[in-house]
Amino acid sequence: MYVRKELKEKFIRDLNPSEKLFFLKKAREAIMLKGYPACEDLFHYCYFLTLKERFHGISPQRGEGYLRFLLVEGTKDVEEAIKLYEERLEKKKLPIPDTEGYKFIEYFSE
Repeated sequence: MYVRKELKEKFIRDLNPSEKLFFLKKAREAIMLKGYPACEDLFHYCYFLTLKERFHGISPQRGEGYLRFLLVEGTKDVEEAIKLYEERLEKKKLPIPDTEGYKFIEYFSE
């Protein structure tokens, strides 16, 4: 399993503690239940799932138009990215869980 150091730095820098846990939960599910390989595509898939979850937690006060627009457009972009990485992972799907999957989880848990 090889994941660029920059991605771990992005994980550390961009996500708060609860989002990191959400990311790791989604990574574990993707590896163990969906058979996705531990790779950079998996990182991006889980990262965008986490951003989508973050957007769900933001609610504009009294329907502020500009913020609502940004949330809708941002959510669309994130959902498109999720779909893209999910399709790429589906093509690489393994018949059994990736034996390197635990290293991926450990790497981002440190």
